[in-house]
Amino acid sequence: MTQMMSSTQMTTVPSYTRSKSGDDLSQMDLVSLMRHCAVESRLFYDHQEYDPRFAYELFRRALVERNEDAWEQIYQHYFQLVEHWVRRTGAFLVSGETSDFFVSAAFTRFWRAIPAERFSSFPTLASLLNYLRRCASCVVIDSARAQSYADILPEESINWNNQKFSHADEEATERVSRVEFWKLIDGLLQNETERVIVRASFLLGMKPGDIFAEYGNLFSDITEVYAIKRNILVRLRRNPELQGLY
Repeated sequence: MTQMMSSTQMTTVPSYTRSKSGDDLSQMDLVSLMRHCAVESRLFYDHQEYDPRFAYELFRRALVERNEDAWEQIYQHYFQLVEHWVRRTGAFLVSGETSDFFVSAAFTRFWRAIPAERFSSFPTLASLLNYLRRCASCVVIDSARAQSYADILPEESINWNNQKFSHADEEATERVSRVEFWKLIDGLLQNETERVIVRASFLLGMKPGDIFAEYGNLFSDITEVYAIKRNILVRLRRNPELQGLY
């Protein structure tokens, strides 16, 4: 279990009697449930024995019962943790977006991806938080990759209206589209040097100077990096099959 609390939350939690393992937490009022969540989080960070049932029950109410108050509490309780995950994602620095933007996007993705009937697929708090962490990483990476579409293809070739999806099945279609996109790109590259430049430029957001510093053994000087990248872009933008994806 991984949880994070603000210093204010940790110092204002009143004392309480720990619930027994057999208690029916579904009958506990939300205020008491949140108090237990906060205390158990503090115990976890103090490296003491903790009880994850309360946080798990909070997720259950939010995702199964679609309880908006429970969801709001989850958002507030885990905001700092999700922001931490967002900022640790390598693509964040080149995304051009704020951490708040990605935190909101991560929670939205998580909410949409786990309808009530799927909740049983996540039997523990750890499994839920691991998935939330994946959502945080994915929204940052997807944003960076979306920017790479614009860099590789002329803007008029991309129908951005078709790039926005609101449901889980549509997001699956989007993932297939991205796989096709990068598979086609890879097939159009002539050697490993070109693949290094494309991966470094459009997936990692590296500038030519950074690429030369990291992969200097592949190039005679930095001007060669610029020249190869320019030639790649010209070739890709002229490819009718690549443009046909959009």
